[in-house]
Amino acid sequence: METIDLINLRSYSRRTGQPTHPELLDARPLEHVNKIEIDEEHITIEFDEKTTRYYNANEITKREWVYKYNDDPEFVKVVGKVIDLARKHLTDMPDNVACPPGCAECCSGYEPFVNKGDVRRIAEHLGLSYDEVMRDYVVERPSADGFHVGWLRKVGDDISDQCVFLMGSRSGRHYCGIYEGRPSDCRDFSPIGCDDVDDTLPRKTAWKIGAAFAPKHRGKRNGKRL
Repeated sequence: METIDLINLRSYSRRTGQPTHPELLDARPLEHVNKIEIDEEHITIEFDEKTTRYYNANEITKREWVYKYNDDPEFVKVVGKVIDLARKHLTDMPDNVACPPGCAECCSGYEPFVNKGDVRRIAEHLGLSYDEVMRDYVVERPSADGFHVGWLRKVGDDISDQCVFLMGSRSGRHYCGIYEGRPSDCRDFSPIGCDDVDDTLPRKTAWKIGAAFAPKHRGKRNGKRL
């Protein structure tokens, strides 16, 4: 594809019969690249993203350059190198394939949401009723679709406090006190790409899980104090 010199636009128009207008040519430099996408025919680059903040909304503007590279041998060659590099690194393993034993960094700072099924599973695991689990271990916040009912409580009011079900005295000795009954958010969590893993902990170590979480029963049932 021919590169058009801005100075020779008029001569280009005369020679090709394609009308050109300098004011329609964005000659600003391609800087601050935000995103690059490559498909079998085009390369798309999003760049120069800017955010204008208002009290109640944000206005985001960006520039986009789209180029059909199939007819450009130089571009085809470069994209081919990218594909070769992807093949080379196809089987590379991420840094955090598994959590180091006893880490539990995700059990503080995060607030796992729970749905009705999670609450029922925790209740069955602990031998409590649905309402008891909701009262003692869930910060209730119903969702619009009625699926999620809240999130697990922490031992304190600070968001960085640990989960009420987290057991163990310190990092490297932590474990989940309701592991078999843990919520779906916890079950689905993956350390891959997580930046909060305690990298000071050894990944090959022998450690022993202690006693499971024991609920503190409240009130009375059938005339007996729980």
